[in-house]
Amino acid sequence: MIKDTARRMRENVQKVIVGKDEVINLALVAILCEGHILLEDVPGIGKTTLARALAASLGCTFRRIQFTPDLLPSDVTGLSWFNQKAQEFEFRAGPVISQVVLADEINRATPRTQSALLEAMQERQVTVDGVTHLLPRPFLVMATQNPIELEGTFPLPEAQIDRFLLRIFIGYPSEAEEGQILERFRISDPLLDLQPVTEAEEIARMMEERKQVRVEASVRDYVVRISRATRQHDEIQLGASPRATLALYQAAQGWGAIQGRDYVLPDDVKQMAPHVLTHRLIISPQAQLRGRQPSELVADIVDSVPVPVES
Repeated sequence: MIKDTARRMRENVQKVIVGKDEVINLALVAILCEGHILLEDVPGIGKTTLARALAASLGCTFRRIQFTPDLLPSDVTGLSWFNQKAQEFEFRAGPVISQVVLADEINRATPRTQSALLEAMQERQVTVDGVTHLLPRPFLVMATQNPIELEGTFPLPEAQIDRFLLRIFIGYPSEAEEGQILERFRISDPLLDLQPVTEAEEIARMMEERKQVRVEASVRDYVVRISRATRQHDEIQLGASPRATLALYQAAQGWGAIQGRDYVLPDDVKQMAPHVLTHRLIISPQAQLRGRQPSELVADIVDSVPVPVES
């Protein structure tokens, strides 16, 4: 069921997004794991369009938050207001109380406002004036940010970065794909006519089915060894957390599931490691001076950790 639904969703998104099979598949993995996505790339590459196309395909409630320096935490979570007619306080839900939330240009908000998402992302709930409000399930945050523009931005705190299951770079389209984009958007925006191809109940069933994807002990140990290797690397100041280890395990299950398998291969782990681990690492100042990038270090680690083989 997962493979067929993933195919329908991919084909639906590609009515708007030209190509980018791997990017869409990675987003589908995050959905299966009910994990959050950080879409990071230069302006105009299609980050917001991809997020909106995914939300439209899911058949879930959707809200968009445009992050700006003057955005307040209550603008995200909601607030309690006094109803004079009823003579009582009432809760007015913020946009985060939705199934799919697009946090557009998240690094433009202040750290105080960014942290308002922390509880929602990890615990699927928000607390306002001491009262806890559960979020609808499934719950997915898709955040976008521009890594180049630094003026007027606030870097995401490490605690929040660690809560994103995947960081995805979209990349420029090929010459042929760019020509197709011009033709596709020549008359109208196809996003306006995009219809859902699944629903929240089906997504919930797929999430449970993903949990049943089998991971052999040798592959599970492989996941652990990769994560631990990031903590022992000379050029890495802060390695992957146990949360990152769990994220890699779940993402490998998701990747195997959308390939139509009920088991995980070591190649699934290798496929997902760069997208799960890179944004969680802090490299040492000496490595930075040498021009080393976290993606290079993750690639080195994946190449150095022995791959389990069938006996």
